[in-house]
Amino acid sequence: MHYACPRTLTDALRLMAEPGTRVLAGGTDLYAAIGSACLPGRVLDLGSVPELRGIVRDGPALRIGATTTWSDIAEADLPPALHALQQAARQVGGRQIQNRGTVGGNLCNASPAADGVPPLLAVDAHVVLAGPEGRRTLPLAEFLTGPRRTALGAGEVLHSIGIPASALRGRSHFVKLGARSSLVISIAMVAARIEVVAGRIRSAALAVGSCSPVAMRLSGLEKRLAGLPADAASGLVAAGTFAEDLRPIDDIRASADYRREAVKVLLQRAIAGCLG
Repeated sequence: MHYACPRTLTDALRLMAEPGTRVLAGGTDLYAAIGSACLPGRVLDLGSVPELRGIVRDGPALRIGATTTWSDIAEADLPPALHALQQAARQVGGRQIQNRGTVGGNLCNASPAADGVPPLLAVDAHVVLAGPEGRRTLPLAEFLTGPRRTALGAGEVLHSIGIPASALRGRSHFVKLGARSSLVISIAMVAARIEVVAGRIRSAALAVGSCSPVAMRLSGLEKRLAGLPADAASGLVAAGTFAEDLRPIDDIRASADYRREAVKVLLQRAIAGCLG
């Protein structure tokens, strides 16, 4: 194994140009995928690049560095619109995993069951990619192209996740369903962000994960909720009006029909958590 631990992003991108380089952030997904105590080939550890870690205000918006750990996120002073992300952070494995695992690694691993994705979709997150040609920005929904697939180009690394000021309004809540309460791959998960003004829903953002090849927003249901009295939201979900938005899969953890019913319950709980 050839191991490199650069201290600057410039050095990291130079080393990324070497053929066969494998990026290491927290390593919690990478080691599990390799199944060995020794990583083969060229390994580039991004954990010592200060620019890639931390949560900072970017004017009225907010930026989260790619190597920010789940513990960092869980313990940060964040607005209620990001409480769903903090709830997810506290359920990503055990405490040791949360201390090592990173939000950027979670996104780049691109698991359909990645806990960080629905809460970030619910706040209209975009990703900043750094590479040999400079930086470019993509909506998170476009960055995730399929199971274990992303839009990262040759020589690029995930630099940060941006959240616009418009998505930092309202309250959010995250719930997931698995075979047990923790340390489990989810059968389904939901993140909701609801903004209420004068008793009515001004805007709603609802994201579902672990039900389809990539997590997705329920845009049709979001539009139906806008303008409704807040206390009417649960009844709309109970009526199953999101069915055309959701494309659940069958796999070894659950059937598509089970997921559809589970999402109905999780949506009601997530919305209630926002409104409660």
